[in-house]
Amino acid sequence: MVCRKLAIMAAVMSAVVLLQPWGALAAQNRFINVGTAGVTGVYFPAGGAICRFVNKGRREHGVRCAVEPTGGSVVNLNGVRAGTLDFAIVQSDWQYYAYKGESTLRDAGPFKDLRSVFSLHPEPFTLVARADAHIQSFEDLKAKRVNIGNPGSGQRGTFDVILGAMGWTVADFGRVLELSADEQSQALCDNKIDAMVFVSGFPSGSVKEATTLCAAQLVDVKGPAIDNLVRGNIYYRKTIIPGGIYPGTDRNIQTFGTLATFVTSARLPEDVVYHVVKAVFDNLDEFRKQHPAFMRLDVQEMTRDGLAAPLHPGALRFYKEMGWR
Repeated sequence: MVCRKLAIMAAVMSAVVLLQPWGALAAQNRFINVGTAGVTGVYFPAGGAICRFVNKGRREHGVRCAVEPTGGSVVNLNGVRAGTLDFAIVQSDWQYYAYKGESTLRDAGPFKDLRSVFSLHPEPFTLVARADAHIQSFEDLKAKRVNIGNPGSGQRGTFDVILGAMGWTVADFGRVLELSADEQSQALCDNKIDAMVFVSGFPSGSVKEATTLCAAQLVDVKGPAIDNLVRGNIYYRKTIIPGGIYPGTDRNIQTFGTLATFVTSARLPEDVVYHVVKAVFDNLDEFRKQHPAFMRLDVQEMTRDGLAAPLHPGALRFYKEMGWR
């Protein structure tokens, strides 16, 4: 009799499981990871905040999230394509290049399974120079020692785009280094380079380190080549870095920039993406407090701007529920 009751209970439980939507099962006890960038940038705390909010509700939805430091946007996109990363934070220009199969991602072909989730903060292209290097504009970098960023990073990719717009090559510099964002500030302060570049929300830990420890200064990035670059590409826009954000630079710095965007793959189940998106937007006020770069996050901008790839169905489902689509 006991065995028969157990058999009946097992059958009932199996029926209940079969009646559940497939997506709901996919979200149960699912581990996900988020690719970010170096720990001194803004991507790492952004990924940490996202995972923190997801994990806060893991008992209800079963999704567990971990943040991973990486080499940056291009590495992240390759990781999402290969399936080693479930989500990633990437520059909006590199989201566009990956989806279209353009720029340095041309050989890999269009990443048609790439899906947008939402956008985050603006990311100005930031040029930082030693005070004794006499660099007042981007043109002054000629013959100087410059860190152009590690291969696979968004900063390196965007720097290469600027070189193309200027008609320059790396041979125009006196010395070129390929240091990561976590290494470049120390190199600047140790007088191994004259200038470094970064594409990041502000304030950036890497830029703040350089401007605090060795009195480095921010430099305008503007001119006809930059004007043409912004005019010809929907994912770029002119912006400023407000004076006073970093020590030693009291005036507004004119530059251009991108948006940080949160992406995934079409193969990730709808319910998993839905729960991640819901966790972020249900905690958006708290999210804004996690870093100064997030203070001005706006729902309309986050759900529409900088999203070159189609929205993932899980994100679209939440946005429709909220009346944002």
